[in-house]
Amino acid sequence: YDGANFNAILGITSPGLMGFDAVHFNLHKTFSQPHGGGGPGSGPIGVKAHLADFLPGPIVKKRPIAGDEANHAIDDMWYGWYQPIHSIGKVQQWHGNAGAVIRCWAYYRRYGNGLKTMSEHAVLNANYLRHALHREAEAAGVSDMIVDGAETDVAKHEFTISLGPAKESHGISAMDIAKGLLDMGYMAPTVYFPLVVPECMMIEPTETE
Repeated sequence: YDGANFNAILGITSPGLMGFDAVHFNLHKTFSQPHGGGGPGSGPIGVKAHLADFLPGPIVKKRPIAGDEANHAIDDMWYGWYQPIHSIGKVQQWHGNAGAVIRCWAYYRRYGNGLKTMSEHAVLNANYLRHALHREAEAAGVSDMIVDGAETDVAKHEFTISLGPAKESHGISAMDIAKGLLDMGYMAPTVYFPLVVPECMMIEPTETE
């Protein structure tokens, strides 16, 4: 499961309940990290219990305190290194992008049960913007140049449109539209992803926009 899609499910369901055994926590967008410029991202991996013995190591694990640690312990527990029994060993530094992880933890703790409302707003925003875009295109007489990237009644936290008809009839590409938006001071949507949608623009309003 790609954690970039958490915006649609926080407080509603989880990758585990949907049957996924492993999840990549893409900490941008949903968990407060900036998305552009390639970082500062971070992608911790979480797995179900039956895969835990195969994780890269070492990992941090709670353990009973030793005598000389009593002054620093909480609830008679301390932390130590643990190597999963079937681990392939270390694949990079153990802590990842620690600053990004801590910021996301604070963000998560701050909003608590409000995370569900954030997901509901993200889905509502995406569907509102999708319908508004088609409505404005129809009013401007260019509805035949913009088509949905996927046939669906309800989008989740993002939606795609194809500007293929505009490219064929007028030579206007998705990149042309994106550059025009940037020229006018607007952040442009992701273009040409996913590749299965011709002249694609992927529009993903977040819960706070």
